[in-house]
Amino acid sequence: MKRIYANIVDIRDKRIFAGYIELDVNGIIADIVEDSSIVVSQFILPGFIDAHIHIESSMVVPYEFAKIALKHGTVATISDPHEIANVLGVEGVDYMLDNAKNAGLKFHFGAPSCVPATTFETSGAMIGTDAIKELLLREDIWYLSEMMNYPGVLYKDKEVMEKIAVAKELGKPIDGHAPGLRGEEAITYINAGITTDHECFTYEEALHKVNNGMKILIREGSAAKNFEALHPLIKQFPDNVMFCSDDMHPDELLLGHINRLVKRSLDLGYDLFDILRIACLNPVEHYNMDVGTLGIGDKADFIIVDDLKQFNILSTYLNGIQYFDGYVVNLPNKVHIAKNKFSIGLKTESDFISPYAETPAPIINAMDGQLITEKTYEVPTLENGHFIADQNRDILKIVVVNRYTEAPVAVGFIKNMGIKDAAFASTVAHDSHNIICVGTNDHLITKCVNQIIDAKGGLAFVSNNLSKVIPLPVAGLMSTEPCEVIGKDYEAIDKMVKNAGSQLKSPFMTLSFMALLVIPKIKISDLGMFDAETFEFYK
Repeated sequence: MKRIYANIVDIRDKRIFAGYIELDVNGIIADIVEDSSIVVSQFILPGFIDAHIHIESSMVVPYEFAKIALKHGTVATISDPHEIANVLGVEGVDYMLDNAKNAGLKFHFGAPSCVPATTFETSGAMIGTDAIKELLLREDIWYLSEMMNYPGVLYKDKEVMEKIAVAKELGKPIDGHAPGLRGEEAITYINAGITTDHECFTYEEALHKVNNGMKILIREGSAAKNFEALHPLIKQFPDNVMFCSDDMHPDELLLGHINRLVKRSLDLGYDLFDILRIACLNPVEHYNMDVGTLGIGDKADFIIVDDLKQFNILSTYLNGIQYFDGYVVNLPNKVHIAKNKFSIGLKTESDFISPYAETPAPIINAMDGQLITEKTYEVPTLENGHFIADQNRDILKIVVVNRYTEAPVAVGFIKNMGIKDAAFASTVAHDSHNIICVGTNDHLITKCVNQIIDAKGGLAFVSNNLSKVIPLPVAGLMSTEPCEVIGKDYEAIDKMVKNAGSQLKSPFMTLSFMALLVIPKIKISDLGMFDAETFEFYK
């Protein structure tokens, strides 16, 4: 038996006592002993859980993600492999599962419910009902991931309802995704069997959903930041709330994870045990996760911290193995294979010409810290019979290039990106992950897009005197490098965009969601400018 002495945090009974836990040789907690004579300064408690995250958005593979998350006291995630599945299909899901093996951290992957996310874009794969059932029958697939096709639920689309029925039949939770949905439509969506939503961006929306039986995930990612709006739920509904990041870029992951939300909640004066229930227990109970919660007979999954204010992580244990000792993570370096799908040639400036139209054009208005957009109708600047970007009015050109097959380029216009004499582009473009680019003129847009094509996916920035590309060889979404490497590269390219004039907190993350058609109000796919409220293309 191995003994660990500490102040033991019992979240369920809301008490803290001095004592020790005993671990057997199989990594199980054999006993928890209270002993008031023991004087120790450290605290032991269940580890933190991210209740909804796309690992792909960290731009590192699961194994490299684990190396950083373990330092922050994260012991498990509910991971939706939706992004790589839209590029590679079930093969992409298998890639994530294989890469996550022997990473210590307990990844709980779901079956992607919406591949492709909509019929209004070109993705690299399709996962139908039969494939969903095959996935959900597997022991390493834990739930049906976010049902973002909420119109399909409301109007009882046959395939959507079949996927939901399979998950219900097999007793696996169904994740939701219904931004802004209220009233009878929200109730219909919930009554279909959908149990969570991480897309609430107002307190009123979240309150309506939780009062109708849904569990609310308070999200604080790199682009969408809803903690400020939703944190009152912590006190009101501690049993029905979880924390998640959804999408987190590598530079931010290096700084912290769910531990940052725990400290932020404490700073606002919320009850310690309510916060820890949300961060450590609720996801385990909701998703029936393979994670111990510091009980006798549980797997020895826990963290040790210096105190209950700063929460500096001294150790992270999983299955009784110490994966982080306060200094280094006990995971060997690995070489990761790359899988991809990318088959187009270089583009010319003529590919990005916007045709002239007599009526005002719909303009995407990006919103900092939100996935939703606003829309205006304005007349872009006309030159030589074509609409062009006008950086003086901050009406820039936005394009989406099909990466899977040669096809015409979709061209539109966007405000609030703020750059001058520059362009930036990415194949992290939810959900189909085609090439998305914003620029101030066609020359720079062409140069930027071609850098991405040469790299077969990644991030790129060009200006009149600067150029940088970050290759992402795994599906155009992830690097095979450690997080510290890709995080430093990302920080540098992010700074370039901001130095070019963008005031956005995370310009690349914001750019990536401009192709997310299931989020209102206006977006763009490789097939054209899209009204995300009526689910129709603009004519």
